[in-house]
Amino acid sequence: MGDAPPPAPAPLVEGGGSDGAGPDPNSHRLSPETVSVELSMGGDYYHACCGDPDPDPKPEGPQVPYIGNKEPLSALAAEFQSGSPILQEKIKLLGEQYDALRRTRGDGNCFYRSFMFSYLEHILETQDRAEVERILKNIEQCKKTLSGLGYIEFTFEDFFSMFIEELQNVLQGHETSIGPEELLERTRDQTTSDYVVMFFRFVTSGEIQRRAEFFEPFISGLTNSTVVQFCKSSVEPMGEESDHVHIIALSDALGVPIRVMYLDRSSCDTGNLSVNHHDFIPAANSSEGDAAMGLNPAEEKPYITLLYRPGHYDILYPK
Repeated sequence: MGDAPPPAPAPLVEGGGSDGAGPDPNSHRLSPETVSVELSMGGDYYHACCGDPDPDPKPEGPQVPYIGNKEPLSALAAEFQSGSPILQEKIKLLGEQYDALRRTRGDGNCFYRSFMFSYLEHILETQDRAEVERILKNIEQCKKTLSGLGYIEFTFEDFFSMFIEELQNVLQGHETSIGPEELLERTRDQTTSDYVVMFFRFVTSGEIQRRAEFFEPFISGLTNSTVVQFCKSSVEPMGEESDHVHIIALSDALGVPIRVMYLDRSSCDTGNLSVNHHDFIPAANSSEGDAAMGLNPAEEKPYITLLYRPGHYDILYPK
């Protein structure tokens, strides 16, 4: 077994459910016997967020696009104007570091959609071709991982191709290049958005199974299922919830650090209110041999920042 998993400040869980459309593949995984993995797209358009009942406003449901418009952080403050004083104060503290947010639909895929848009937007703004080359190498390794686990390539190749296409589109200088408006439009397109989400789900599943001994303690703390069963039922299907296991695996597999800011009612005994956060740094979790995959150094500051409210993830923009 690898190093002990890093502590996570709280279970990161997003609401379940889906809109009943999009890719609906049958993923066939080969082991001693072929196992059919149904990637279900069923369920409600929006499932109530997980966690304890909370009288404060929740992330909206079907009326919210997959990826919303960029909003000033004051919009979040207005949403909680008559809510918990602790949350109001924490939003003020968030305002010292962040000036905007972008909401995502609470359909069980909000972590992946938030990551998708934030990463592609980062590449569009920075035109960091070295980063694109680095992540493309990691993607090739992820393909090899899935093949080594017995996944037939046709079950995941279209999802991989879609993300690579989007990645190449945000690089300027060729006829298929897109700008900020086109990026937002494409990530709101159901087929494009769902296919990229499925890409992330396969990458996450492959990483968890590749390092099964590392992730098994996390999974046993969440369910009674095996690592393979967990990936089949809780990682690969659209609309399934994401927690810290998924974030660690995706961050590690792609070599992309992620910061999660927690907007909840927790407070400390000292009376000094603060907004907790956790940085998921790939090199901090990597096992032996991962250096060859081009993981980022542990000291690198995450350029993807997500806002976690019980049951939901949105995108945050630093000042």
